[in-house]
Amino acid sequence: MKKLFIKATVLIGLSFGSFTTQAQDGEALFKSKCNTCHLLDKASTGPMLKGVKQKWTDAGEAEMLYQWVQNSTGLIGTGKSKMANEIKGFSPMEMPAQQVTNEEIDAILSYVDNPPAAPETATTTTSDTSVPVEVKMKPNYKENLSTFYLLIGTIAGLLITIIILSQSILNLVKSDYFKNRLAAKKDKEDKGGLTSTALSILLIVGAIMLSNSSFALTFSAPGESTEPSPWLKVENSDIYFLVVINIILLGIIVYLKSMFNKLVALVKTEKQKEKEVVAAPLKKINQVLTDVVPIEEEHKILLDHEYDGIRELDNNLPPWWVWGFFATIVFAIIYLFNYHIFETGDLQYKAYDKEMKKADAEVKAYLSKMAMNVDETNVTLLTDGGEIAKGKALFDANCVACHNSKGEGNIGPNLTDKNWIYGFDIKEVFKTIKLGTANGMPEHNSKFNPIQLQQVASYVLSLPETKGKAPQGEILEK
Repeated sequence: MKKLFIKATVLIGLSFGSFTTQAQDGEALFKSKCNTCHLLDKASTGPMLKGVKQKWTDAGEAEMLYQWVQNSTGLIGTGKSKMANEIKGFSPMEMPAQQVTNEEIDAILSYVDNPPAAPETATTTTSDTSVPVEVKMKPNYKENLSTFYLLIGTIAGLLITIIILSQSILNLVKSDYFKNRLAAKKDKEDKGGLTSTALSILLIVGAIMLSNSSFALTFSAPGESTEPSPWLKVENSDIYFLVVINIILLGIIVYLKSMFNKLVALVKTEKQKEKEVVAAPLKKINQVLTDVVPIEEEHKILLDHEYDGIRELDNNLPPWWVWGFFATIVFAIIYLFNYHIFETGDLQYKAYDKEMKKADAEVKAYLSKMAMNVDETNVTLLTDGGEIAKGKALFDANCVACHNSKGEGNIGPNLTDKNWIYGFDIKEVFKTIKLGTANGMPEHNSKFNPIQLQQVASYVLSLPETKGKAPQGEILEK
């Protein structure tokens, strides 16, 4: 039993090792023979290869898959393969015959279905420095200014409410009715307490409004910045400070309202108190939200018309609905002024355009910094031997499947004769390689950086004329 276990373990280990080696070989084969026209996770010039073996197997043509890779034209000519007839119309380019064995095809398909996981990297550093870059977040001054306007308006409204409540309390305290009722009850409450409380509130409000230790706005001077910025720079800390002020003022309003209610309760007569029904908290909340008339008082809001013994009550609209309606009006006014009149906020399409321009500027800045600001409008022909050699290496790894090793053409056209389909200038060749064409030439912008595109284009134009595929294209090089 022990020997059997050892043999099984060895067999499993050898199988796993064989699979790993096969996957590694498949990766090398894929990159050397398939990478030009196929991608792992999506279609390109050729269809996506992941899962293709299972599709041919399900169709009952697993063995014909090898024939397809080794000689697709011959398999289509036999008319035996349904899968081959379906795939032949995927691209205007024919799939070239591949000099590979069945075992190598299995290795490629195993790699495609189970690619090795990319190694994880803990940190990323640039090639020219290892010093970590500190990212400093810059406040969005335009959005902060809009929020600043809203919070200042809210503070103004809260202060007006405080003034109204304070004046109401003072008028009540000074009234003869209040004094008489207070004397009649022989109230022993210290009036100085009320005065000291009001004074404390005024001191708190004054301290908030006069304090400038953490609320420091910055005004933009003319010519201070090359970028457009609002007239007033509101920092995030300023916004937080204004929010705190709003919360404090709201607390003061709640306190003053409670004080006013207590003062009114002091001067109420016993008969008035007996008529009042103390409702439960939930009932009070329901009354505030719905404004429902008690059943015993419904006769007061009963309308005159009647139908089949049914009469209608003239109830008010629920306060929550009315508040919501007024809130939508206020929101609409703020929205109108913010986005259409003052234009302090950007609509979606304008914000999108700004983000795209910002991203384009960042890309250009990066390319300029890395000396890669090369495109089809400013590319130049390279003649340095080292650069041409780099272009040749890229050509050999990515282009020989369609153009052959000397550029004489295979599936793709002959790159060495005087006939050109899209133009023979360095800018036109660069653009063709970068963006691809509708005739089956894949784009290489996702594979090469701008410098590599320039190197390949320059190498193509340096190729000596070689006899090969018949000339194509009506543009003749002088």
